[in-house]
Parts: sequence; structure tokens; C-alpha cells
Amino acid sequence: MTTQTVKIQSLGAQGDGVAHCPDGPVYVPFSLAGETVAIARVKDQGTIMSITEASPDRRQPVCRHFGPDGKNGTCGGCSLQHLADEPYHDFKRNLVVAALKSKGLDAEVDALVHCLPGQRRRVVFSARKTEKGLLLGFSQAGSHHIVAIEECPVAVDGIVARLDVIRAIGFPLVSSAEPFRITVMETLSGLDISFEGIKAPNDKQRRTATEIALSTRGIARVSIAGEILIEPQKPVIDFDGVPITPPSGGFAQATKQAEDAMAELVLAHVGKSKRIADLFCGSGTFALRLARLGKVHAVETEDKALKALDLAARNTQGLKPVTTEKRDLFRHPLNLKELKNYDAVVFDPPRAGAEAQCKELARSTVKKIVAVSCNPLSLARDLAILIEGGYRVTKVTPIDQFLWSPHVEAVATLEK
Repeated sequence: MTTQTVKIQSLGAQGDGVAHCPDGPVYVPFSLAGETVAIARVKDQGTIMSITEASPDRRQPVCRHFGPDGKNGTCGGCSLQHLADEPYHDFKRNLVVAALKSKGLDAEVDALVHCLPGQRRRVVFSARKTEKGLLLGFSQAGSHHIVAIEECPVAVDGIVARLDVIRAIGFPLVSSAEPFRITVMETLSGLDISFEGIKAPNDKQRRTATEIALSTRGIARVSIAGEILIEPQKPVIDFDGVPITPPSGGFAQATKQAEDAMAELVLAHVGKSKRIADLFCGSGTFALRLARLGKVHAVETEDKALKALDLAARNTQGLKPVTTEKRDLFRHPLNLKELKNYDAVVFDPPRAGAEAQCKELARSTVKKIVAVSCNPLSLARDLAILIEGGYRVTKVTPIDQFLWSPHVEAVATLEK
């Protein structure tokens, strides 16, 4: 380890300050462009020791667990609380702009759709059992150290106010000191709590946790590795008037506000299309909304998500027909012949993107496409494939679903 003073030239894609030194770039978390900082350096990583010249864009973080002086360590949940709003919004938008430019694309990128504190309804905690109780929080960036949290300005109040309850339910279920995950989602009927990575509890452990959950208001479901331990009432989320019970631990958009913004863009572009394919559809975030416009074929690899979608569609009046198909779209994308059945295609893949499906789409005559992505780099690659096939990008909108993190969503609309 060495100590040196460096000038921060820019922010990197992960939100770290970047100093361009003679022997290469050095990445310094919690620093900002234009700052002069003294750092302790190990290879290309620097830790701030002091700031000798601060950026005018620097502001006081809102959370006690953030930054190098965070309580109990540096919580890895956020990386940009110290950056003022306007440059922060520019940083998020520029992640999408830079990704598109890396593929030679000059599509117009709209202003960032903002995210506000207290909106995250789905949170994945790191946890570990200790002699003093259940350690609950987020792992420090680049390490396995779990920083215990007492607050989280990103999450909804319904989760933050029940951190003690989550700890109390989890403590009797765990037998070892190995770390594990707890996914908590606020639903209309209460918290949906899912434990992953723990050894199957015995009957006594199950009874104890069940009694604690039943004695607490606001708990809809508790499950372990997809198995329901207790479900006082089915957890329900609302897709614009269509109620659905998601599978235990299943994917849902992290904030309702971002989900609504994405859905508005999807529906506006699909417009009057009558035959729509929703690929990587999950539990129907878009499919169930699209079914108010036209006939929808929803495709997904997760069986439980498809069953939840199908049940919601069959129990909701006023929807056009919805069909479902379990299919691995990475290995078996919809082919050219199948795509002839649709006027519009929506796809929302995992971070890896939808390369195989886009190669088929590029050859198709589908009139309208909406690409939803949580990874600007894979989105840029997929858009380049579609453009090569004759599609024209009409709009790209970045959406800040993960506040104060280096992650950004984007919705791109295309026509042929």
C-alpha cells in the first residue's frame, strides 16, 4: 500500500472517481470529478484519507451508513449519495449515452426519469446470525462484510419500520453463521419475506418463526427457498388495475414509480397493435397491461411466474386473451415464422440482454418493438443488431429505478 495525492478527472461507470495516473487509472470511491484527494492506494484502487480540494457538487449524504465514515462500516447499497442532484441525473443519463456511443449509435436519449427517496418496495438484504442476534444490512462494496443498518432512505417506510420484525422472524430459522439473503417486498396486503441460502429449519424453528410472524401485523407471507412457511394473506401487487400474487421470492420491479413510467412508455409505443408478444415477461408487468389493448402471448422461463400471470389474467375482467409459454429465449428465441404472428414485440431480459432474440427480430417484419433493459451495454448491443436489420430507434428513455447506485434502466422504442 502506498499513499499519494491525486486529482480526480471523472466518474467511472460504477460511480467511483477516476484519477489518471502515469501508471494507469486509479479508482477512488466516494470522490468526485475535480477533487484533489489524498489516498491510500493498493494497485488501481484508492481509499480516501482526506479531501484537500472538494467539488462544488459535493453534498452531505443523507444516510448515516454511507461513505467511508459510515456507521458500522460502509454500506454497499449506495455509491453516489455525496453527489448533488443535477450532476447525479446527468451521470445516470450519460451511462446510457456512453453505452450507445460505444456501439456507434447516435439515438436521441431523453432526460432521466427521476427516482425519489423512500420508493424502493423490493429490497434484498444480506444477513448473518451472530451471538447478539441477526445481523441485517448490505455487504460493503468489494467485500463479504455485512454492514448492519438502522435506516435506509432508499426503501419504503413499510420495510424500514419493520427491520426489527424481519430480524426476529429470521433469527430462529437460522442454524449457522453463514451469510444468506432475505428478499423483502412491500405488497398491498403486507410484507412478502423470502429467505434464501439457509439450511432447511426443523419443526421447532418453523413453529417459533411462525408464531412471531402471526403475532405481528403487516406480514403477508414468509417463505424459505420458495417454500411457503406461512401465508396469513396472499401478497398482492397491482399492475394498473390487475391484482396479482407473485411467486415467492420472484422478480418484481424495485419501485412502483419506475414500473409505471416504463409501462407508460411501452403502452404508448405499442398503441393500437392487436397481436403482441411479451418476451421475458416475468409475472406480467407489461403483459397484463398490454392485454387491455390487444391479444398477448407472454413468454418466460420461470414456471411459477407464468402461473401467477395466467391466474391473474383469468381472474380479471376486460382483458383481451392472454396466452403463456414456458420457454428459454436464450436458447430458443421466437423464430422468423413465429414472429409473423405479431404486430408488436416487447422484451425485458435479464442483464445479459436478448442477443439471440434480436437476431431473429432483425429479420422479421414486426412493425413495433420495445426494448426494456437494466444494462445499457447489452441494450446498446441489442439495438445495434435491430438497426442493422432495418429498424429505426424512435426514443430512448433512461429511468432511475435504483437511487444513488450506478444502475440505470432504459426503455427504447423502435419501428420498421
